[in-house]
Amino acid sequence: MSSIYSENLIKEVIDNSESDFWNSAVLEWDIDDVIEDQDNDSSCICGKENIRYLFTIKNFQNGNTLFPIGSSCIKKFNRVDLNEITSINETLFKLFHAVKENEFISLNSNYFSRKLLKYLLEQGGFKPNKYNNYNAENDYRFMLDMFNKRKESSDKQKSKIRAIIVTSIRPFLEGQLSDKVVGEKD
Repeated sequence: MSSIYSENLIKEVIDNSESDFWNSAVLEWDIDDVIEDQDNDSSCICGKENIRYLFTIKNFQNGNTLFPIGSSCIKKFNRVDLNEITSINETLFKLFHAVKENEFISLNSNYFSRKLLKYLLEQGGFKPNKYNNYNAENDYRFMLDMFNKRKESSDKQKSKIRAIIVTSIRPFLEGQLSDKVVGEKD
């Protein structure tokens, strides 16, 4: 990392960390929140302009927060866990917009991943109901099986996928992300 943006990032992170060394300072931070700037009017703490996803990271050792920080800077922390959370959040916003615009959503890698499905399960994105025997994990397992399939799903399976998206995932996304989108396109 040798650009002015990288230097700014390193300074901000170290100034707000307990450690004075980059490799250990990056271990003190977790993602606390994210919002989407649809107009890309925001600037990262490093100085880079026109960022879309504005993350808040929090130092769990001293309580300091940094905002806004873009996903490119989070990737510079070189932490698999933060990269996964960043990717999941960006995909959630893409899925949210597609659902909101009533696009036809297929259970494919454009909007889903195994990690995203697991995240949805863990965060309550699948709802218990009579169709899944009041066990949300049944819908998760079904969606995961369909996602992993090599051949095309049957019409009945496609209907069930659509029903899960409409009755469980859509309300979850609306509840989680509606107030986290800023800009003219919302």
